[in-house]
Amino acid sequence: MSYSVEISDDVSLRLLTERDVAVVLDAYLRNREHLAPWDPARSASFFTSVEQAAILTGQIEQLNAGSGVPFVIVKSDTIIGRITLTSIVRGPFLSANVGYWVDKEHVGQGLASAALENVINYCIKDLGLHRLQASTLLHNLGSQKVLRKAGFEPIGIAQKYLKIAGTWQDHLLFQRILSE
Repeated sequence: MSYSVEISDDVSLRLLTERDVAVVLDAYLRNREHLAPWDPARSASFFTSVEQAAILTGQIEQLNAGSGVPFVIVKSDTIIGRITLTSIVRGPFLSANVGYWVDKEHVGQGLASAALENVINYCIKDLGLHRLQASTLLHNLGSQKVLRKAGFEPIGIAQKYLKIAGTWQDHLLFQRILSE
């Protein structure tokens, strides 16, 4: 399976591959502090090639099984972000969760919005999904702006929804209906 699309003059969105271990690890190492307030607490092993290889293998297996789609945002062979579909459910639900992040040096350049719009189109045309869901920490106004710009609507607050930065934290849930 392959997928690649330009999202700006020198930035593309493509599927993650098994060859991406080193560049994904580099992206996480560069952004370790930047992502820490928004991510689960990460053990030291997360920031090793062994752990990243295992994670990538799992994500490729999910892609092959149809339960997830891992994308990377790339500029000149450097990964500057991720956007991932998880928990893809077929049947009458036809739904998935979406999450994303952008490199600290590229925040505010519209890359998350451009990547999300392309992933939405992929969900409609390639996956035939009806709905996408996303969640943000209550104080993550930047991510909420990206979601609202992409047509997501807030649907409620989930208390103690995810353990982020070592603490169970409330999240604002969003959805976008794709089949209307």
